[in-house]
Amino acid sequence: MSKPRAIIIGGSLTGMLAAGALSAYADITIIERDVLPSGAESRKGLPQARHAHLLWSGGVRAIERVLPGFSDVLVEAGGRRVPIFSGLVSLAPQGIWFTRWRHSQHFMLLSTRDLLDATMRAEVLALPHVHVRQRTEFLGLTGSSARVTGVRIRTDDGESTLDADLVIDASGRGSRAQTWLGELGLPQVPERIVDSGVGYATRIFRAPGGTDSIPIVNVQADPRSGTGTSGVILPVEGDRWLVTVSGTRGAHPSSDPQEFEAYARGLRHPIIGDLIADATPLTTVVTTKSTANRRRYFERAPHWPDGFAVLGDAAATYNPVYGQGMSVAAKSVAAMLDEIGTHGFGSPGLARRIQCAAAVHVDAAWGLAATQDAFYEGASDRPPTMAERLLGAYVDRIVVASARSQSVSRALLDVMSMEKSPTRLLRPRLVLAAALSRSRSHRISAPPMLKDMLEAASRPGAHVPRQSPDAV
Repeated sequence: MSKPRAIIIGGSLTGMLAAGALSAYADITIIERDVLPSGAESRKGLPQARHAHLLWSGGVRAIERVLPGFSDVLVEAGGRRVPIFSGLVSLAPQGIWFTRWRHSQHFMLLSTRDLLDATMRAEVLALPHVHVRQRTEFLGLTGSSARVTGVRIRTDDGESTLDADLVIDASGRGSRAQTWLGELGLPQVPERIVDSGVGYATRIFRAPGGTDSIPIVNVQADPRSGTGTSGVILPVEGDRWLVTVSGTRGAHPSSDPQEFEAYARGLRHPIIGDLIADATPLTTVVTTKSTANRRRYFERAPHWPDGFAVLGDAAATYNPVYGQGMSVAAKSVAAMLDEIGTHGFGSPGLARRIQCAAAVHVDAAWGLAATQDAFYEGASDRPPTMAERLLGAYVDRIVVASARSQSVSRALLDVMSMEKSPTRLLRPRLVLAAALSRSRSHRISAPPMLKDMLEAASRPGAHVPRQSPDAV
């Protein structure tokens, strides 16, 4: 009996991970328009790779269901596993610095996106039954409104079709799934866009003194303040800092290298500008403005064809400032594995079950990202709903309460790291903690950053921000 066949549209993180997950059940063909790099190099089809990326621990655990030991491989290649909150210095939208509690099971996995993708490619393409067709253009689906049976492609040799038992759209932000389904006679699904108008600028620096003891440094935007500006320093492989700054409409950072440090100093706190003042730039400044939250509600389709599912950014994209996209994709692939494990590969209705299971994780991230961004002027065609306003106010109070309570902080991190559902924040003791907190009233005047860390990050004579009494 021949092995089932699955086709993955797109060879980025979602596509590679889906290929790895399905390789135990089917022969896999990845359709990729680009020529994939042999190592940790950039590629044309992923321009956003040059900006800050991170994987929350919930996403890492999902990846390791498919690729056991992946985080160890990435760390061996130069990535970093950073504990949260002890390894994070972050100013929240509410105007408080998160307390750097020492003990936590939560973490972030850090590297450049190029290294992350190269590591995953190497792991997945080494698996049996996984093949990639590069320089191949995807044209559309074959089959009917009841069942997708394959794909149409174009190569240098012309157009052809490939049959498949399952097709996964992992083609990212530019997915044309709505069009492809329409060509099969299926109606459009609902879609919502919440676009805060964020523009990004990124530059890489040599980290003074190395990166071993340097935490992530993050100044978040306040969506209710108008033109929200933010920035982050990620210590990445090669003793480098990947520094990304961003701003909404009217406050976009430019690509001018002479303006980068000044922009960083103009954030809600100047710590990022202070830290890079004496760091050596290694690259020019790169920018992007493709950052809208976009949700396609495929799980709501009245009719869904067997043999087709949409995962990752092809289903939903988020403002990158929240760092959720890769973790949602990984959790969605893990959800697909659960559905296959329960119902069997090729079972009737499997594709719809995969779509609905993935939507649970999309909902969790969308609720946090879109609810915040909806407060920016012009972000949506409708103002924040009452539910979004209530959720925003509740999250405000939870964040403020977390500054004083390690147990509240742990619950907040359970959700932020995508380890637990947002319903985790509705437990009675957390509701009480939120009710007793004073929203946006608690302030920590300076970042909780150890003096020796700052000295390691700054050459003699550099400005050193005042240490907070709340520091670890």
